[in-house]
Amino acid sequence: MSDFIQEFYYGNIDPQECTTELKPSVMKCLNELASKEKHLMDALKDEDNELFSDYVDTYIRFLSICNTDSFIAGFRLGSRFTYDTFVEARKEDRNG
Repeated sequence: MSDFIQEFYYGNIDPQECTTELKPSVMKCLNELASKEKHLMDALKDEDNELFSDYVDTYIRFLSICNTDSFIAGFRLGSRFTYDTFVEARKEDRNG
């Protein structure tokens, strides 16, 4: 039997870990964001610069909440597929 669940429990598996290189389309978008952020930070005055930084921090928190919700929804969907594949199929085999 695999130790996957135990490894996950002990924190040795990080579902958010990016184990591959970023796709070129993601890198392009990330570079655009960095360039535009630098441009805005250079153009804004101190007070506006702080407001923009707060906006970015708030948006990052928002994205984190959305990503968590998406992960949970995807995990539940995968669990339903697994349940239907293995549990419901056995019930049907016994009954039919």
